[in-house]
Amino acid sequence: MTDLFGKQHIRIHGHDVSYRTAGSGPVVLLVHGMAGRSDTWLPVMEALSQHCTVIAPDLLGHGDSAKPRADYSLGGFASGLRDLMVALGHERATVVGHSLGGGVVMQFAYQFPERCERIVLESSGGLGDEVNMLLRVLTLPGAEYVMPLACHDRVHNAGVVVAGWLNNIGLQVSPHLEQMWTSYGSLADGETRAAFLQTLRSVVDHGGQRVSASDRLYLTTGVPTLIVWGDRDRIIPVEQGFAAHEAIVNSRLEIFEGAGHYPHSLDPKRFATVLLDFLHTTVAATNDASAWRERFLAAAH
Repeated sequence: MTDLFGKQHIRIHGHDVSYRTAGSGPVVLLVHGMAGRSDTWLPVMEALSQHCTVIAPDLLGHGDSAKPRADYSLGGFASGLRDLMVALGHERATVVGHSLGGGVVMQFAYQFPERCERIVLESSGGLGDEVNMLLRVLTLPGAEYVMPLACHDRVHNAGVVVAGWLNNIGLQVSPHLEQMWTSYGSLADGETRAAFLQTLRSVVDHGGQRVSASDRLYLTTGVPTLIVWGDRDRIIPVEQGFAAHEAIVNSRLEIFEGAGHYPHSLDPKRFATVLLDFLHTTVAATNDASAWRERFLAAAH
């Protein structure tokens, strides 16, 4: 796909942050998953940018953003999104998160409720314990010594060649595999790999997901929430999407039949249509300190 939305760069706290932006109107902030980058949103950005201002950053430690020794926790990423919004002059946004990005989005809504108009969770982390076994294994001691062998440039380049051969003979490589291969290839870089492991270990251990928003979902009351999942997700099971839908009052649930962990890549047109309908048929939340306090007190009783 032609890159219609070239990357821009901004310096925040001494670190280079890469992002894409386009359009005008209400702000939609698109947050990629672990080992991902803003490129993952390109198939949906054109449709979204015709109706709103779209911002898709490379999180710190990912893509073309800096990869320092830093805080790669959900809270650290959420603060980074807030800082980027401030730097770009945006006060509020609908925040959309895929996989790890979903956990970041929920943390953003918790830390900065006054900046969050709506929440969109796609194949989101932070909603249950279960997660793919490979991610659990990569949290074990010694993974940092094995990964350079498995994620070498030559291995990734061979996969790209094979994918090209398959396309040339008419066998389409699925969007899911393309996204997984892109993420895998990025780990050939040592700094990216170190940031990946630090990020992974902040949210996953050998037992599964170690960070959950389940005890705070009541705080989403009054915040329009859309949940999107693929019914064939092998990374984070769709059952977590159903459970979150039951737990979040007045949330919407959209299941993409036949989709794996990347519904927005499998059917970007449908994803954009669902998201735009959600934007047009809901009223943006307006949280302030008093409303936030009332929810805390109500839950305490």
